[in-house]
Amino acid sequence: MEVTEFDAERPRLTAIATRILGSEADADDVLQETWLRISRTLGIDDLPAWLTTVVTRLCLDQLRKRRTRSVAEAETPVDPAPIEPEADALLAEKMGDAMQVVLDALAPAERAAFVLHDVFGYPFDEVSTVMGRSGTAVRQLASRARRKVQGEPEPVASQAARAESRRVVDAFLTAARGGDLTTLLLLLAPDAVMRADLVGQTMGTDPVYGGAAAVAARFNGVRGAAPVTIDGELGAAWIHAGAVKVAFVFHVEAGLVREVELIADPDVLATMDVVRVRGKS
Repeated sequence: MEVTEFDAERPRLTAIATRILGSEADADDVLQETWLRISRTLGIDDLPAWLTTVVTRLCLDQLRKRRTRSVAEAETPVDPAPIEPEADALLAEKMGDAMQVVLDALAPAERAAFVLHDVFGYPFDEVSTVMGRSGTAVRQLASRARRKVQGEPEPVASQAARAESRRVVDAFLTAARGGDLTTLLLLLAPDAVMRADLVGQTMGTDPVYGGAAAVAARFNGVRGAAPVTIDGELGAAWIHAGAVKVAFVFHVEAGLVREVELIADPDVLATMDVVRVRGKS
């Protein structure tokens, strides 16, 4: 690829990376890594879309690592970092301190969905492709982020729905481990569907499992998937040697599982906050 082609996209990509990461220096690092990746890649059909996807996923991976470091640093007393007023002033001028503080409080996936859709105006179907998540997932992520950015408390109905979703998924995973097909079917919407990404398909998973019977049969008796939280929501994952190999994201409506995402693409998994739920086998 010609350098001029990449340079033509650089302002747009830099704006996205800076807004997601809140740091011009970190954005520059992401752009450099993107250039290295594209220099090793052949046969790109849609260059702008490919670049947007790579930049967004690199930003998400960096945010996830940043949050992991923050947790570790919070547990270990350290000297305060030096203040850099000039850098802080520049960032404030470009983005606004208040907005940056709010964005920093968002989960990485919420942050990316909000920035791409609400700030840069990408349609949800494009955001879905870029993030490697379902349309349902990116809409929920952007909605949660929008509410936090606007300073609105989570509605009581939404809190209740989230609690109900967690209860349903917990019961579903328990039934799956116990081989309780009857309960699985009761917890699934009649038109429930599970979709696997391309990497999952190479592992032998069908692209789509349509209908409650097909989804229930896929999970019935499965014991290898451990309960986890994925971007703060209860789900499941296959974990090997401490690394997440496959994640299952559940979408619940009206007390029933309506959609399951099977995600095995390591680039997408690297962007997700996956935390093992202790005390469950």
